[in-house]
Amino acid sequence: MPLALLALAIGAFGIGTTEFVIMGVLPQVADDFGVSIPTAGWLVTGYALGVVLGAPLLTVLGTKVSRKKMLMFLMALFVIGNALSAAAPVLGVMLIGRVVASLAHGAFFGIGSVVAADLVAPEKKASAISLMFMGLTVANIVGVPVGTFVGQAAGWRVTFAIVASLGIVGFLGVARLVPDTGRPETDNIRNEFAAFRNVQVWLALAMTVLGYGGVFAAITYITPMMTEVAGYTEGAVTWLLVLFGVGMFCGNLIGGRFADRALMPMLFTSLGALASALLLFTATAHNKVLAAITLTLIGALGFATVPPLQKWVLDQASAAPTLASAANIGAFNLGNALAAWLGGMVIASGLGYTSPNWVGSLLSGTALLLSFLAAFLDRRTRARAPGGVVTASERAEQAPAGLVR
Repeated sequence: MPLALLALAIGAFGIGTTEFVIMGVLPQVADDFGVSIPTAGWLVTGYALGVVLGAPLLTVLGTKVSRKKMLMFLMALFVIGNALSAAAPVLGVMLIGRVVASLAHGAFFGIGSVVAADLVAPEKKASAISLMFMGLTVANIVGVPVGTFVGQAAGWRVTFAIVASLGIVGFLGVARLVPDTGRPETDNIRNEFAAFRNVQVWLALAMTVLGYGGVFAAITYITPMMTEVAGYTEGAVTWLLVLFGVGMFCGNLIGGRFADRALMPMLFTSLGALASALLLFTATAHNKVLAAITLTLIGALGFATVPPLQKWVLDQASAAPTLASAANIGAFNLGNALAAWLGGMVIASGLGYTSPNWVGSLLSGTALLLSFLAAFLDRRTRARAPGGVVTASERAEQAPAGLVR
């Protein structure tokens, strides 16, 4: 694998750390600014919304320059946002910093996925994508726990200053290691939006929202679930999240490797197993050992869906993949927000702290059904194509009307 993937993974590590570390230092931030924790929670919500909006917006703007220059710009934006958060005098300024940093998130992973896939042979594209996303999974194993510890010991501002420094390393890595291939001819606004004429792209986005959203239905409320139901102390939750991160790391590598061999079977397996594991979590959450094992398994199965979903989008929008790839990253965050809201609703209705697991299982199960539909449409399109080969233009011309023909 090219060394340039290391630079992309470092950027992903920084982005993953800043996305999740806020949850570990949120009480300290609230105390410093003299606000309630729910009010400080807007720092989480604002970041998620920034990813959803920033992914397509900055990707479209990025069609005017080379992908390498755009990646460097996004890392610079990431550094500015985290530096602003570290120095923020009031909560409002920190919220602005969080939103600025979040704007880089979706576009970096979207453009980075295209760059990573272009660096390797066609049969290794999913593995290359998974290596870039490995930075995000390692962030949950190392970056978030260390950042939380530093924030609690030395202050949350130090944490965000360190994250900004990671962004500088990522910027230099991209500048040094990622080849500048110029601006691809396919990277123009009209071509990028044309990819969304393909119903498969929309199905992939829906699978992402529902599939990985199922994970967040459970993980958003993991603290009350583990303390009130499983019987863990609050201090143990950090280590439980490390186990979740280990699962993500392993699932990401497995998903990338097997998606290169058999993409849709890998997606069927991971989504089906994820829906089953979430359903099982409703029962295993009452036992400490089984709860820890199931949590790790959910992390692995959840992230095993990421490389195949991202590669499916790249394949279906191969004529102009950048915007569709970035939109898929936004879909992950949209799924996170939707699942967290639904999980909160069932808890508020009195169904208990394990009830979000039912919600997550239903979401992931629905994504599995959509993957069956996507595979059916793809087989039918290939059957109609001469020699069974579907060109990029034929994919782009596959309109939503194909659902009823």
